[in-house]
Amino acid sequence: MTVSQTEYDRDTLHRETIIEIEDASVSFDMERGDSRVLDSVDLDVRRNEVLGVVGESGSGKSMLASALLDAIVDPGVLTGDVTYYPNDGAPVDVLDLDKQGLKEFRWEEVSMVFQGAMSSFNPVRKIRTHFVETLTAHDYNVEEGVERAHRLLSDLYLDPERVLDSYPHELSGGMKQRALIALSLILEPEVLVMDEPTAALDLLMQRSIISLLQQIQTEYDLTIVFITHDLPLIADLTDRIAVLYAFEIAELGPTEEILEFPAHPYTRLLLKSTPNLESSIDEMRPVEGSAPDPVNVPAGCSFHPRCPLSDGTCETTDPGPYPVDDDHHVHCHHWEESADAIPMTEQTDEGFAESSVAPLTKATRAAGAEPLVSLDDVEVHFEKEKGFFDIFSDPETVKAVDGISLDIYEKDAVVLVGESGCGKTTLGKTAVGLQRPTGGSIKYRGADIWDVHDGNGNHDVSWGEIRRSLQIVHQDPGSSLNPHRRVKTSLEEPLKRWHDDLDGNDRKQRILGLLDHVGMSPPEDYFERYPHQLSGGEQQRVAIIRAMLMNPDLILADEPVSALDVSLRVEMMDLMIQLQEMFDTSYLFISHDLANARYIAEKTGGRIGVVYLGELVEIGPPEQIIHDPQHPYTKALRWATPELHHDGSADEVDDSPIREIDIPDPTNPPSGCRYHTRCPEAREVCRSERPGSYEASDEESHRAACFRALDNHEYWHSEPITDEMDSQSD
Repeated sequence: MTVSQTEYDRDTLHRETIIEIEDASVSFDMERGDSRVLDSVDLDVRRNEVLGVVGESGSGKSMLASALLDAIVDPGVLTGDVTYYPNDGAPVDVLDLDKQGLKEFRWEEVSMVFQGAMSSFNPVRKIRTHFVETLTAHDYNVEEGVERAHRLLSDLYLDPERVLDSYPHELSGGMKQRALIALSLILEPEVLVMDEPTAALDLLMQRSIISLLQQIQTEYDLTIVFITHDLPLIADLTDRIAVLYAFEIAELGPTEEILEFPAHPYTRLLLKSTPNLESSIDEMRPVEGSAPDPVNVPAGCSFHPRCPLSDGTCETTDPGPYPVDDDHHVHCHHWEESADAIPMTEQTDEGFAESSVAPLTKATRAAGAEPLVSLDDVEVHFEKEKGFFDIFSDPETVKAVDGISLDIYEKDAVVLVGESGCGKTTLGKTAVGLQRPTGGSIKYRGADIWDVHDGNGNHDVSWGEIRRSLQIVHQDPGSSLNPHRRVKTSLEEPLKRWHDDLDGNDRKQRILGLLDHVGMSPPEDYFERYPHQLSGGEQQRVAIIRAMLMNPDLILADEPVSALDVSLRVEMMDLMIQLQEMFDTSYLFISHDLANARYIAEKTGGRIGVVYLGELVEIGPPEQIIHDPQHPYTKALRWATPELHHDGSADEVDDSPIREIDIPDPTNPPSGCRYHTRCPEAREVCRSERPGSYEASDEESHRAACFRALDNHEYWHSEPITDEMDSQSD
């Protein structure tokens, strides 16, 4: 919460403020009680600033966004005051506007960009139609509006004609999100409210959109409210940050102060729980406990059940806003003690704690050993489905995986990273026998798994044993658990099938022991629940246990933490690493987040593999991939990863090391090196010659598919093509 207006000169405040929220609450009348999802929030949004709103899922961020536009859905009830101060004219009481007034206010003064761009567009109408309908509904000149749409789309690095003449499904996720931003600005609003606008996008697209927002915010004199759970993502974008916890603001202040001198224990713990590329992984800690139920928020300070500074005062007295300085306020009785109680860095007698990770990867230590799973020149090519008007044309082929070789060893961990659509998941599913390759081979303990499947030759292993040994944990645990089965039934099934020597009591005790081990206590309670009665993190724990009960040799973990709150990700990754030691399994992780990849690979002594347009362009130990990347694409992923340092400060945003924002069409990939159309280091030879996989450093497991890894290659004498590409893009 901010301090009250009485502490400011009222005229000065209103000259600086564009939207003011006072004592705003949102409640829903539910059968089990009154659910308050926004609780007496006071907040000022200042003209031409970028205000970041951060917090865990369920903290009230989206409700705050809806309250700004008086857009709370029935049966929710919004109370308090929301006042809009236009450049000219009298203040506007937003909650007192009629239907027509709200229609004009929501598009012409304050516009909204939602999380899911696909759900914001009508799938059967072209993008142009959405612009024209919006302009027409608000009595704007359509011709002038479409001209403005062209300018907006161009400013967002899109081809206006191509985008306007496309249906939503014909655009990538990043292109749809940018088109939605352009649509939200078509009526020239003063304020842009963005609710998790980059949550569904990969790192490069996230960082690119953040950079674009910085440009258009200045060019169009916008005020932006950016809502996210990812604090590092917006660290270099925002002027101020509001930290929400349990439906109220815990801390509010300038971004630099919030990051360098966080005062609230929750803010400090949230920063410590965020995986990053620089801090020792031993310093990263999950925020223990869970956010409160909106029907049963604790009395006093809502954070006290999870707070290491909590005492009797916190349990009974709601902390008001304490001034850290004139523009930085915190809701914590003991904020002055938080820095000592929750240090941002763990120190030893010798200084900062050293990582406990061994310097060599398990792949290096296993050199000479037979791989557990071996992929040799694997290809997976798909023919795109043809529409009615395409029946006389040749089908287009997507080369999802195109000539990848990879060995995975006992108790190994390989983390595949790359942009959406680069082939990571297809490669992973192929590695565990869920996708048949169109070329190359996959072997499990020396046996070609598809020869075993087809009954070709004599093998010591059966297809059933291969299926049991190669398992998967899906990205969305909710959809992978049968909603009609209790936890006990889902977990008993693999034991009944693969451990028929166990009786019912033995199965129950093993499951209860694992539930307790993964923190689901009391386990007897969770044993009887259905999936919908579990949180996302609890569902993922059940899904992991189910896979582990098979005693698999390899688990494909497909984005296992991306659907979880940032505060839960470290905890879930630690759990998976503990279970690896317990069950002696190997992991093939899929991730779009390089910081998460680094955390897993360092903790397990594993490797990071970088995938681009169906090719493995670099693979190696995390130390080399993060701090000495050899492929320009890996460097771009490194640039795109938002970073917070030991002191909480954010990285300065350098110029993008990638030339084109959008990934090429996978049905028509570039010739030669597939990355050359986006690469700042590209030369003529890259256009025609496809690089092999070369040793990239002294670490023998570090390889890169880039001519720059070779000192004596023709590349060094070839002409650069970047100037030519620049002139074409202009």
